[in-house]
Amino acid sequence: MTAARKTLGISLATGEPRADAKASFAVTGKRLETLKERARDQRRNPTEAQKALWAELSGSKLGGVKFIRQSVVGSAIVDFACPSRWIVIQLSAADSNPDVNELQDRKLTEVGVRVLRFSEEEVLEQPESVMREINAELNVPFDKRSARRKAGSRPTTFTSDEG
Repeated sequence: MTAARKTLGISLATGEPRADAKASFAVTGKRLETLKERARDQRRNPTEAQKALWAELSGSKLGGVKFIRQSVVGSAIVDFACPSRWIVIQLSAADSNPDVNELQDRKLTEVGVRVLRFSEEEVLEQPESVMREINAELNVPFDKRSARRKAGSRPTTFTSDEG
């Protein structure tokens, strides 16, 4: 008897955010613990681009705004998160799958999180440009209550066990 192989499919359907976006976004139990452990491992072993950007974002250097690194946000591990402004920053490696990146960005956006995505090359070669863009997004007025209403009634959680 042969075991059936499972494959992961990515739906590229675009359009209006789904009504159940919040329900499919939240994770609990063993899956959440797995994500937290993976995030912890990524904090211990950052890429050069993550190290360089963290040097700029850590310690509330951007106008007193706090960022956390390698944080679980819903069902995703994001490179950097600013919970007070509902912003996440994702870095794309040269070999990353653009379809997966787009899907993850869309899921975050559907629940009211603003996503900034940069290539690792961009962070290392044009850090001033990256920081200008991050700073500009931080200064855009943002209403959490409005974003929550658009995304549904349950709040999105930013989880960090920084250590």
